[in-house]
Amino acid sequence: MNNSELRVPNSELKGYYFPAEWEHHEATWLSYPHNENSWPGKIETIFPSYHLFIKTLADNELVHINVLDKAMADRVDSALRAIGTNMQNVVFHQFPTNDAWCRDHGPAFLLNRDNPDLKAVVDWNYNAWGGKYPCDLDNLIPAQIADYLGLPVFKPGIVMEGGSVDFNGCGDVLTTTSCLLNENRNPHLSQQQIEEYLCNYYGVDNVIWLGDGIDGDDTDGHVDDLSRFCNADTIVTAVEADRNDENYAPLQENLKTLNKIRLASGKQPTVVELPMPERVVWDDQRLPASYANFYVANNVVVVPAYRCKADDKACQILEECFPGRTIVPIDSTDIIWGLGSFHCLSQQEPALIK
Repeated sequence: MNNSELRVPNSELKGYYFPAEWEHHEATWLSYPHNENSWPGKIETIFPSYHLFIKTLADNELVHINVLDKAMADRVDSALRAIGTNMQNVVFHQFPTNDAWCRDHGPAFLLNRDNPDLKAVVDWNYNAWGGKYPCDLDNLIPAQIADYLGLPVFKPGIVMEGGSVDFNGCGDVLTTTSCLLNENRNPHLSQQQIEEYLCNYYGVDNVIWLGDGIDGDDTDGHVDDLSRFCNADTIVTAVEADRNDENYAPLQENLKTLNKIRLASGKQPTVVELPMPERVVWDDQRLPASYANFYVANNVVVVPAYRCKADDKACQILEECFPGRTIVPIDSTDIIWGLGSFHCLSQQEPALIK
């Protein structure tokens, strides 16, 4: 595939790039949870932690929340006020969704290195992780948000999810073969062709391919449960200490890969090992609990906690990785029954370059 075959000419994409998550945010976008099928039998148990997540974000930046209707907005507004949320930083939008996973169905926001006044949205196709769930409403969200913000939209015309990629804002992207090369995403594209889409639409130069995801993950191996950039040349990666655990081998393989790679800068990254929590099981199902599913907001890093000894160790490691930011652990033991945590639930909107 040559560049002329891309949906958007390279001239229109010139200078655009996907900023690192730790760069200053204009806001965070969320889609309020309402689909009981995602948390069968216990959706009500997730709201204390989810509301605390919103409160933590609203103390540091604007929070946009997609809701089904005004009745839901009023109900959520009351619940957030009851816990002391800064409601001046909360905005509701009647943009209905199928589910809550805004990382994957939300817009990918781009800034422009050549023009600090430009911001745009990439509206990738979304098929709910290979056609596993309904997603007709979710697929409308990027265009609705772009229209609300008055931003131009680029439409590559292929499937891509925000949780399948992680960026350092300096030309590198982390992803996995198990997800992006899965036949349920873009079976008509080769690995090289997918790399060209990543480079053209995210403004990167170097694609770092890891392997398999963790046990219980229904996304086919999203990288935001595995390995994340903490700064331009530091990557934190999940490791499992128990050799008998299903996650031991794939996480060791990813660790080996990271220890061999070079970044776009030519540097070898600093690789920091992050422990895995104890097994989280509900209804006889292993859940994809991982500390790597943290979310970096203005001034804070929200870390999923799982009521186990490894929680403190993970927070200590991330505190060292994000100096100057406060580490905020929030219980995700019930949220993870939905097969995702705080990073999966959120999408950052970067502030314009000053």
